[in-house]
Amino acid sequence: MSVPRKSHTMLHLDLQRWRMRLTLALLFGGFAALSVRAVYLQAWHNDFLNEEGEKRVQRVAPIPAYRGVISDRRGEPVAVSTPVETIWVNPRQADASPEQIKALATILERDPKQLAHVFADKSKGFVYLERQLEPPKARQIMALNLAGVFSKPEYRRYYPAGEVMGHVLGITNLDDKGQEGVELAFQSWLAGEAGAQRVVRDRLGNVVEVLEQIKPPKPGRDLVLSLNQHIQYLAYRELSDAVTKHNARAGSVVVLDARTGEILALANTPSFNPNSRATYRPEGLRNRAVTDVFEPGSTMKPLLVSAALDAKVVSPETTIDTGPGWFIVGDKKITDTHAKGVLSVSQAIQVSSNVAAAKIALEMRGEDYWRLLTRAGLGAPPQSGLPGEVNGRLRPFASWRPIEKATMAYGHGLSVSLLQLAHAYTAFANQGVMPALTTLRREGAATGVRVMSADAANKVLAMLELVTQNGGTAPMARVAGYRVGGKTGTAHKFKLSGGGYESDKYVSSFVGLAPASNPRLVVAVMIDEPGGHDYYGGLVAAPVFSRVMAGALRFMAVPPDTRFDSDSAPPGEAPVIAESV
Repeated sequence: MSVPRKSHTMLHLDLQRWRMRLTLALLFGGFAALSVRAVYLQAWHNDFLNEEGEKRVQRVAPIPAYRGVISDRRGEPVAVSTPVETIWVNPRQADASPEQIKALATILERDPKQLAHVFADKSKGFVYLERQLEPPKARQIMALNLAGVFSKPEYRRYYPAGEVMGHVLGITNLDDKGQEGVELAFQSWLAGEAGAQRVVRDRLGNVVEVLEQIKPPKPGRDLVLSLNQHIQYLAYRELSDAVTKHNARAGSVVVLDARTGEILALANTPSFNPNSRATYRPEGLRNRAVTDVFEPGSTMKPLLVSAALDAKVVSPETTIDTGPGWFIVGDKKITDTHAKGVLSVSQAIQVSSNVAAAKIALEMRGEDYWRLLTRAGLGAPPQSGLPGEVNGRLRPFASWRPIEKATMAYGHGLSVSLLQLAHAYTAFANQGVMPALTTLRREGAATGVRVMSADAANKVLAMLELVTQNGGTAPMARVAGYRVGGKTGTAHKFKLSGGGYESDKYVSSFVGLAPASNPRLVVAVMIDEPGGHDYYGGLVAAPVFSRVMAGALRFMAVPPDTRFDSDSAPPGEAPVIAESV
């Protein structure tokens, strides 16, 4: 009788022993293989392990570049970069308790619930918590030791002059790239190139060691502007006071070096503080002196007379009968404020007669006036280097009807920016040559374009002096100790819809130069929609010109060219001759 195999005790024990031996052999074989592999990798192939380890702890981190400093012509910084920190979070790595989130929200002045939602959203791997944060606050945040929360260094632009130079300098965005003004116009010059460095980070992402600098950062280049910060402050202060006093909608001032074409000041109000993004308002962001156009009114008359002189149509002594103070062209009536009778061309400029200007224009070829205006830069951007420059409006002379030819003589039917207007007047200061504009400090001689003959420029300059004397439209523009010439402008505002002109809305302006014996500065002032009874350029804009010009001449140490007496000083309450508008 045979015994079943599985019931035999000895056979069962032999089978267990065989299984144990096989298992032990496999285990020892595995350990042996791992040991051989470890010895191989560490002794003969350790580069692989080192590389894999470094991948997990080493990173290439950017090194932010310092943006170039912007200075005024005297070397005073007006835009500098300051170090800041940006805080960001990787929600996938984030692990924060409610107490930690509350502490973070307190530092950032944020809603704890909103931050908790950010930390809980594991679908994202990168979220900014705060850009351009002050370093002390950033250190407070990093001291909380929040997993998944990191910081990186950046730079933020700071503008010492604030709103005074906001429109000229412009702003940069959160990535330190220029968005407006000089910051935008010279972005490639001012911007640096970021560098790179290899660093070791811990499990929380903090940099614990800088291993090497792969590429050094290249700082941006510095920029020196043509602006004089002291004159800029003066222009902004006087403009702001005038806009407030006359309850005006807005205003602008431009100050030019008449010889070099350098912009010494350019101010607008309302303005904005480039250091505080929370204060930005659409109405305050426009650089009105550059981007806005208006009908210049009677400030065009000196340019008309210059063209007429060069065309041999009139001389300063030529008489014009302005009749009863009105003049019919087609079916339109051109008027003066009151009858002035027979006037010489010089007197017509002094009292700003529309009738006289229209009659001169109708005696000329339209091409002669148009050519001079074109040479003076009207109808084309002034090429100052500032963004947003406008062309203005100057239609081809071939399309001018007689009434348009007449009204353009006193600045209706065309449009200019204040910068264009100021630039055109530099021709009267330079024997008929208009220097190129620049926002940068000019080292060499300025190039220029001849706008009119030297003879015409000198004769018109003498007429402009009459405007500021008693009997002219702008005695309030005088500056004690200096001979001053200039021209007032008062124009009805053009309706934005429906055509025609507003009956009770005006643009008041004045453009002038000094010292008249050897002009050094040109100052242009524009006040938009002055309220109340005073709206003539001689009452609203001329006093601003006087104060800005007086201060600028002192800052530049320009010697007086006449006596300091009542004849050269602005009158207290001398009558101002009203203009027709």
